[in-house]
Amino acid sequence: MLYIVISLVVLVFVYLAVSPKKRRPKTVEIPDHWGDMLEEHVLFYKKLQHTEKQDFLKKIQVFLGYVTIEAVNFELEDLDKLLVASSAIIPIFAFDNWKYPNITSVIIYPDYFNYNLEFNKTSKNRTIGGMVGTGRFNNTMILSRRALHHGFKNKTDKGNTGVHEFVHLLDKLDGAIDGIPKALFDSESQLLWLNLIHEKMEAINNDKSDIRHYGGTSKEEFFAVASEYFFERPKLLKRKHPELYKMLEDCFLQQ
Repeated sequence: MLYIVISLVVLVFVYLAVSPKKRRPKTVEIPDHWGDMLEEHVLFYKKLQHTEKQDFLKKIQVFLGYVTIEAVNFELEDLDKLLVASSAIIPIFAFDNWKYPNITSVIIYPDYFNYNLEFNKTSKNRTIGGMVGTGRFNNTMILSRRALHHGFKNKTDKGNTGVHEFVHLLDKLDGAIDGIPKALFDSESQLLWLNLIHEKMEAINNDKSDIRHYGGTSKEEFFAVASEYFFERPKLLKRKHPELYKMLEDCFLQQ
């Protein structure tokens, strides 16, 4: 019975997200204490200059105006919303007047889930921390609250689930999540990027790289995993993988 209720709730959220009626952006107020929360929990924000922090907050305000965030089986808190919005803004922070055209809602589960979107402790294969929806879940992202928070708590693991999933959305801008962000690279850079991907994935799969093993499973996962590394440990990436760092720096306009 619990699973039926959960499924119905999720379907309602998805229906609202993909409803053909154009939904007007809502005005979101940014409480003063949100800046303090970002200082405490989001290292990317903490490293910004004062004017950049103001810009970051404005981008969060815009994002929360056109993307709904819903919680399943827990009460949504301000920090949950801030971490989702920060995950979205970090990859596109240097882009002017940016809005993701391929997302309208984020659904947060309390814990890791499986491909059937089950997250109960008795459910099997609960290993997924984030997923970009397709089909009836198109324009919807599903995140594990535990994975989302872990990505911002751990400052040394080169990973961030929220950033990972929003990078997939950037990859999808050309119509396919394939690890080749054609909307962000020119044709010459795409060829260089493809060659670099093959080289780096081979090193990962031969246990000769410090890039997370999941990045060796496919080109699309390599792009997302490498991007996590870029935003979480930029100095380390630059030292160990200078060519990869430079290409991601160009991709995300982070010079």
